[in-house]
Order: sequence, then C-alpha cells, then structure tokens
Amino acid sequence: MNVVRKLETGFKQDPRDFLQTQSVKPGSAIGLINPGASKDKKIPTTFTPFTQRGLSTNNRLVVSPMCTYSCQDGFLNDFHVAHYGGFAMHSPGAIVVEATGVVPEGRISIFCNGIYKDEHIEPHKRVVNVVKAQGVPIGIQLAHAGRKASGLPPWISTTAIAGEEIGGWPTNVYGPSALPFDETQIVPHELTISQIEDLIEQFKAAAIRADKAGYDFVEIHAAHGYLLSTFLSQNSNKRTDKYGGSIENRTHIIVQIFEAVRSVLPEHKPIWVRLSCNEWVDAGFTPDDAVTVSRILKDCGVDLIDCSSGGISSHQKIVAKPLYQVPYAEAIKQQVGIPTAAVGIISTAAEFEDILNSNKADLILMARPFLRDASIVKRIAIELNVDLEYTHQYTRGKRNKL
Repeated sequence: MNVVRKLETGFKQDPRDFLQTQSVKPGSAIGLINPGASKDKKIPTTFTPFTQRGLSTNNRLVVSPMCTYSCQDGFLNDFHVAHYGGFAMHSPGAIVVEATGVVPEGRISIFCNGIYKDEHIEPHKRVVNVVKAQGVPIGIQLAHAGRKASGLPPWISTTAIAGEEIGGWPTNVYGPSALPFDETQIVPHELTISQIEDLIEQFKAAAIRADKAGYDFVEIHAAHGYLLSTFLSQNSNKRTDKYGGSIENRTHIIVQIFEAVRSVLPEHKPIWVRLSCNEWVDAGFTPDDAVTVSRILKDCGVDLIDCSSGGISSHQKIVAKPLYQVPYAEAIKQQVGIPTAAVGIISTAAEFEDILNSNKADLILMARPFLRDASIVKRIAIELNVDLEYTHQYTRGKRNKL
C-alpha cells in the first residue's frame, strides 16, 4: 500500500533508473554458457571491456557512425531515439552517433544532424539518456562535410546537389582548395586563414555542447572526403601556407581542432579521430601517410585512431573484401603504439577474436551488420560460448543457443 500510495501522490522516477540498478551492465559477459567447452575457461576478448580515460565499453563491438539523413535544421527527433535506443537495447559495447555538423553548412545533406546551436543540446540529451539507460556508452562524431556538403539523402540521389530553393547552400561550400570532388560537383571556396580559425572555434563550441548533452567521448571526422580528410590529401589540398605542402602542415588543422576540443572536454572523456588510411588512387594519401599522421596525433594526445579508407577521390579504385581495412589498424597500432578501431566488412566471431587477440586493433566498429541485425552482439556471444547480461526488460527473450 505504501508503494501504491507513493506512486499515487506524484512519485517521479528518472526513466534511466530502470536500468541503473543492474549490477552488471547489459552487454557484459557474466560467464561462459558451457565452461567445459572452453579450454582455458577465459572470457573471449570480444566480450572484455575496453577502458580508456573514463570510458569503459561493455564489449569490443561498437556501432559505427552512419548517416541517417532524417533531421530538420539539424535537430534529432523521435526517429533517432528509436534508432539509437534500439541498438542500445541489444547491448553493443558502445555507440557512436553519426556525422554531426559543427556548422549548418558543414552538414553532408540538408537532412543531416547538427550540434551548431544550443537548441540542439536537448534533442541530443534525449538520445544520450535513452542509450545510457541501457548501460551503453555513447559518443558523437563531430564533422564538417567540406566540398561534399549540401547533398541529398542517398535514396533520393547520390550525386545531386540541394539548391537553395529546398534548403541547400550550394554557394556556401568550402574546402582547403578550390577543387571539386568531380566535374559534376560544386567547386568549393578555398578557406581563408580567418575562416579556418573560425572553424576551429566552431568545433570547440560543438564539443562544449556535446559535453552538455552527456556524450561519453568525441570522434573528430577526418575521413571519407569530408573537409578534414581533404586537407590531408595532396590531391585536394594545393595550399602553400601553413596548412598545405608537407604532411605535417596538412595535418595541422586536425591538430588545432583536437587541441581546441581537448581544452573544453573533461579529461575523463576520450577523443578519437577517424582517418581514411588509403585514398585508393595513385599519388594519393597512403597507409604510410596514415601512420605518419597517427604518430603526430598521438603526440598531441589523441586517444584512438578509427581506421577507415576512401571517399577522397572520385577516381578511387577500392578493393573491398572482408577485413580489407584491418591492416591499416594493425600498422598504426603496432608502429605508433596508439589504440585503434578496425572497421569494414568484419562480421564473424572468428574474425573478431583474431583481430583482437592478434593485437591488430582494440575495437571493432560495424555499421551495416547492426542495420541488418540489431541483436548481432547477442548472436556472437552465443557463438563464442559467452553468457551475456541482457537488459532486464529483454531477459525473457534470452537464450543461450542459436
């Protein structure tokens, strides 16, 4: 009766409390399903935590940032609560929210999300809160699309440019140099030194908002042909000032942005950088260049390199196959001594274990596998003989065999 009366008299419970009482975070290994089937009785590395500063993942399988093109004026909405909350219900190690514009013109498409004004903080909090309610850490990828901005969702067109009449900004697109992605795309304005200085402050302001929204870590997007990756490539960066020429100069803007973000983000929150480690064209940005850039970034304090590739040149010839980007993560981890994440056509339990146990990477990021099967982590746990903690509300669906 006392409990009923308390509820009747206006008892208010933080919705996150439903799961904060779980002694073991969902997605964590609580033992082996069949201890006798394991030779060493150890939990597979895939289901051990990765710890960095104040971040501790529940396992090593992370939802990779992937655009959903579903915002108006950069505002996250109910779709994103369901989208990211749905992943969280199925216990990934962590989640990275999709490329988030630090300025309106830094969005990839007119429907991409942003964190360029204070009004964006509350919608981000909604997503953060529902994910954290499941005990899952969540980070955000801060981005500027550069010369690939003002686009449309890919289900409408992968090449069309959004005009001003539908909310695009085709005359307000920027790059390190006035070179388009290809002959059909916008010729960007070359950023001035003053504009670069403003951009650094805009990343800094976005990081402050991300912290206020409650994100556990930040990833700086320097891959896939967006602004920062075009500074790294000699094919798209023809500058002759301190931001062009040598690889150190071409990395300078990323270093400055990192330092600005680090200056406002609490020390317990890590900062990652995603790189395109191979441009896949002759005389382009190479895996060796990625090692050099990673060494520069490690020296200035970056916590992890997220190793992808491509997207910088329309002439790229990518040889995509299972594990094709893992060598980049391995080379950077081994040669630079910085934690790395591997991404790109990695989908089996055996592949996860080999990558992690062979010291090729510290985390596995996946995008399409999570879209195809949000409960992939639970399936992999069964394959690896791991008894996985579920969220309380989903324990009735738990089974320990495929």
